[in-house]
Amino acid sequence: MDMRAFDLPRYLSVLPLFTDLSPAELQRLAQGCSLRRLARGDTVFRVGQPCEEFHVTVTGQVKLFAISPAGQEKVIELVGPGHSFAEALMFTGRPYIINAQALTDSLLLSVSKHVVLTEIEHDSRFALRMLAGISRRLHGLVHDVQAYALHSGVQRVIGYLLRDQLVEDCASGEVITVSLPVSKATVASRLSLTPEYFSRVLHELEDAGLIEVDKRDIHILDPQRLAAYTSPGS
Repeated sequence: MDMRAFDLPRYLSVLPLFTDLSPAELQRLAQGCSLRRLARGDTVFRVGQPCEEFHVTVTGQVKLFAISPAGQEKVIELVGPGHSFAEALMFTGRPYIINAQALTDSLLLSVSKHVVLTEIEHDSRFALRMLAGISRRLHGLVHDVQAYALHSGVQRVIGYLLRDQLVEDCASGEVITVSLPVSKATVASRLSLTPEYFSRVLHELEDAGLIEVDKRDIHILDPQRLAAYTSPGS
């Protein structure tokens, strides 16, 4: 992608936060944006650094994670193309409380706090859109906490594999392929599972004739049967 040819106002206009902005507002917002390329493994930010902007993954994949006192990593969220992160923290005036790292070669858009506050002062509807976006993220995190507390490991893995599928619309016997965007270990951490347990669940589902595993490609042989599956050990 030619960075010089990247049309910032046009890209901003398709993001949920900014879809209702006028061309003039998009131009003003673009003045407070920056683009940067990240190689796999590059740090976006670390705990303790000042938070003066929020970010949007344009291409690639970004991992949000925390490190325990014992040095164990916990993946909090995987942020793919078109999704934003750090919006809520930006308004607190506090430093970052988690870490962010590129999992693949990525293009990142950063939107400065100053330009966001300026637009909020200019149009209160902009503040409502920001609140709506933050609320959606909070709702997603609450859903995750509920899943970790109430669902078994097998249910979490099945839920992850079927997260983008309308199971009721799938024909019986229809095969759907899900490609893991990151390593199995990273997905396991995202689901609060150990890599070993995550692999055991995949083997269990494969032995049950529900999926076929081909490296990062998971072929779901019958989504309806998979959704209804109950582990013998549960």
